[in-house]
Amino acid sequence: MQLNHYNTNFKKQTFPITLVSENVTNASNIGSLFRIVDAFGIEKLILCGEHINLGRKMTKTSRATEKVVNYELHNSALEVVESLKNSKFQIISLEITNQSKPIHLFEFSKETPIALIIGDENFGVSEAILNLSDAQIHIDMFGQNSSMNVVQATNIALYEITKQLL
Repeated sequence: MQLNHYNTNFKKQTFPITLVSENVTNASNIGSLFRIVDAFGIEKLILCGEHINLGRKMTKTSRATEKVVNYELHNSALEVVESLKNSKFQIISLEITNQSKPIHLFEFSKETPIALIIGDENFGVSEAILNLSDAQIHIDMFGQNSSMNVVQATNIALYEITKQLL
């Protein structure tokens, strides 16, 4: 028998993770971020950028999770990240750089709340935020392409982080 929302026995849990989205503006991607933040028990979603639209297309993808997810909207991701760093969050950027470490080899701290920074669909995490980061992580890839959709990458990252924090 296939299980559904009413007969699964997943234990509800919230992880000390804040997902900061820097200029992710595609409505479907934003809706998907709400769904995965809810699915992984992430404490907060912060959507940053000047053109964030929480309209009908986003709500269709989010499947009403925007009603239960703790979220904020801000213009400047840099200001948000600076504030989180001052609040003693561990700042981790999901970006392939010459300093990034493979996510499966990175050890996430259970002692410090995590701010996971994800970047723009086309340009990734900005240089200013990368410079503020305590760590940069990437997902090893084995095909021709060197990047994947921001939501797919976030899914993989949140799975790995929450698995380590359990």
